[in-house]
Amino acid sequence: MLLEHPLKKKRCYKTSAYRLVESGIQGCRFFFEDFFPIFESTQLNTMKKIIGLFLLGALVMTTNTGCKKKGCTDNTAANYNEAAKKDDGNCLYAPTITINGATEININVGTTYTDAGASATNKDGTAVTVTSVNEVDATTTGTYYVTYTASNANGTTTAKRKVNVIIGQDNWLVTWSLSSNCGATQFPLAGSPVISAGSSASALTIDNMFTLIGGTANASINGSTITIPQQSVDATVGQINFSGTGTMNSLGNTIVITYTYDNTAPLIGGQGTCTATYIKQ
Repeated sequence: MLLEHPLKKKRCYKTSAYRLVESGIQGCRFFFEDFFPIFESTQLNTMKKIIGLFLLGALVMTTNTGCKKKGCTDNTAANYNEAAKKDDGNCLYAPTITINGATEININVGTTYTDAGASATNKDGTAVTVTSVNEVDATTTGTYYVTYTASNANGTTTAKRKVNVIIGQDNWLVTWSLSSNCGATQFPLAGSPVISAGSSASALTIDNMFTLIGGTANASINGSTITIPQQSVDATVGQINFSGTGTMNSLGNTIVITYTYDNTAPLIGGQGTCTATYIKQ
């Protein structure tokens, strides 16, 4: 009796390991019992176990090498199959979004923001409609996003532009009015100072610093922070030595600076600290 090899039935083997081993053992049992009756029962059982293990090992090796799972192997596709070992040519793709301009930009608070938009295409290059949600509030400092969305039958794609609303040098270069508790003689700040750009993007000059005597102060800025290093203005009968630190608010319309001063003028001079508030006009 000829036995058909159980591993020749199919290229991609679907028979369970149990059934394959069982059929192999059954065939071996007929072979040994019909043609070699001299084997004892214990010897026959041992040989069946050995052959069964051999067939099981052959099944594992064959299924690992001869039966590759097919599917979409492109991890950018909507139907990407992580388990697939061979691409089946049926990958599906959601639209691709291209943001116009930079994906992250800075604008000064108080300016008008106009978004540059985005475009989207299918895999074949055909255009897809893009919708956007613009959360930018240019009146207040902060980090905002514009979100773009495009969809087709295979899925939805989103992309974002980051918009940082900041305080830049231009926010300082406007007209200001001043009020303070610094007094009229010891540290007599003028009510209408003139702030202009200094020698760099982080430098400012403050003209018309004091009433009657005028004077100029130099300052540096870092975002919303202003620093006035120690300096002096000649008051004819003495020196006004001063420094200060302060901040601009998130709307870009108010500056508060705390000054430390030493006025050496006799009779009207003195030392102390005071606070000045600058209001954008």
